[in-house]
Amino acid sequence: MPRIAGVDIPDRKKIYYALQYIHGVGPKYAADILAEANINPDTRANELSETDVSHLNTIIDNGFLVEGALRRQVQQNIARLREIRSYRGDRHRSGLPTRGQRTRCNARTRKGRKKTVAGKKGVKG
Repeated sequence: MPRIAGVDIPDRKKIYYALQYIHGVGPKYAADILAEANINPDTRANELSETDVSHLNTIIDNGFLVEGALRRQVQQNIARLREIRSYRGDRHRSGLPTRGQRTRCNARTRKGRKKTVAGKKGVKG
């Protein structure tokens, strides 16, 4: 298994898709990295030479924020929002959606499992 940017990428996949296993590298960055390294995107990851792998490593290390550094930066951004008591920071603190989605229904990913509350059963008024 080739090791790029500290991540073991899959052997048998094309390098274009294998690079996307690195946190912070999506389709666009994968294409940009391969274009800069002059590597065919259809090449399998196990067909790369050691020089190709080292060249990919240097390109990623010098030009892109990936893996641990990216995760750290995202956490610092969230911590900053919490500290300044912004609306988004309060939403992060409460575990609710931060980008304006509705929460009356369909916010289960952020809110977690349903907490059933006893309602007014059989009350006639």
